[in-house]
Amino acid sequence: MKQTDSLSPPPASFADRLGIPAPLFWGFVGLLFFMIGDGVEAGYLAPYLEGHGTSAGNTALLFTIYGVTVSISAWLSGPLSDLWGPKRVMWIGLAIWAVFEVIFLACGVAVNSYPIMLLAYSLRGLGYPLFTYGFLVWIAAATPPRQLGSAAGWFWFAFSGGLPTLGSLFASFAIPVIGEMATFWSSLGMVVFGGLLALLLTREPTGSQRLAAPGTPAKEIFFSSISILWREPKTFVAMVVRTINTSSEYAFLVIMPTFFTKVIGFTLSQWLQLLSIVFLSNILVNLFSGISADKFGHREVVAFGGGIGAAIMVPAFYYVPQMFPGNFMIAAIVGALYGASLAAFVPLSGLVPQICPKEKAAALSALGLGAGASTWVGPAIVTWFESWHGVEGIIWIFSGLYVASALMTMCLTISPEAHRYLKKISEREKQKRAAAARGDIGEELSLSKQS
Repeated sequence: MKQTDSLSPPPASFADRLGIPAPLFWGFVGLLFFMIGDGVEAGYLAPYLEGHGTSAGNTALLFTIYGVTVSISAWLSGPLSDLWGPKRVMWIGLAIWAVFEVIFLACGVAVNSYPIMLLAYSLRGLGYPLFTYGFLVWIAAATPPRQLGSAAGWFWFAFSGGLPTLGSLFASFAIPVIGEMATFWSSLGMVVFGGLLALLLTREPTGSQRLAAPGTPAKEIFFSSISILWREPKTFVAMVVRTINTSSEYAFLVIMPTFFTKVIGFTLSQWLQLLSIVFLSNILVNLFSGISADKFGHREVVAFGGGIGAAIMVPAFYYVPQMFPGNFMIAAIVGALYGASLAAFVPLSGLVPQICPKEKAAALSALGLGAGASTWVGPAIVTWFESWHGVEGIIWIFSGLYVASALMTMCLTISPEAHRYLKKISEREKQKRAAAARGDIGEELSLSKQS
């Protein structure tokens, strides 16, 4: 009886049944708490600063420069993970976030010093991408190809579940109880808790190791993360699509608090709750879009659900609430559909490693650069074009960009060579599972080295 049991494949864990790589489970949980902390300020930092004397232009500039440092850091997460290993990169990201948040709040916001706020907030922007996208590289490096799509879905589920969904929801309840400044400080505790949870409890060995081949010079690692944009032009297209994906989200964090409170007539708490509903829809559809991509195709879900869907829902999010002023339910329904359309871009994170399966970290670095760029492109569009036709003009700019993203996405095909490589990896994974079922440790280790 014991012999028969030893030859049976081990039962799938709860995490594996959910589509989460079991060795990385606590990383996903920690990521959620980290991003809740990062998202606490998302819905009310802009109106808070403007209410304490910072001009709208300076507030937009603060978010724009922050976005630039985020995009640089998001790109760095790939080559640094290749060089040092994702786990060390995550530690660095956590430390940067914590140190510069203290400076931002204590020496900037508390005394209303705009230069300190600008410097500290910009440098803090280096922190969260190193933590989050370092973990995304870890996922890509340690997850079998058969599970990569669902793992990417869970990554974005945790990411957007915190920023700004649960973060904004937490702020909406905390502000009336402890005040705005204390709520800012509470975000620091949440980030540190989530970061330590992920880093201390996740012991999967791949993340602690250098991902690049031994002896590869650092300059070659960094150059490959840039050169891949012209060596593999589809990664450049994917980067642009990813930039468009959430650029409207970051623009809306600048312009929509005032729009909904001054034009539509919502209170600040109602706006924060609306923001939470928008991104609650987003995190739920993150998982659904990943599953749908496996069934209907990654490109199709991104192009039609994401690009065309967002091109329709961005104007709807602006015009429909004006047709029903003060009606929270109508605004929530339209906002939820807008959040769902952004979630349909999630399959990009599973598609890009398949386009360049031999350079996953470099390819994801390009995608991270796009994700980071969206954090400054959105506010920059506000800065550059708000004086043109106001909020309405900005809305139509984003709608046009989403149509363009749909057209670009249809160009993201997987080459025959990449198909053959992925098939080889898939066959090797099947052999590893068969070896594990037989209890043949030697063969399993041999196949792992080949992977």
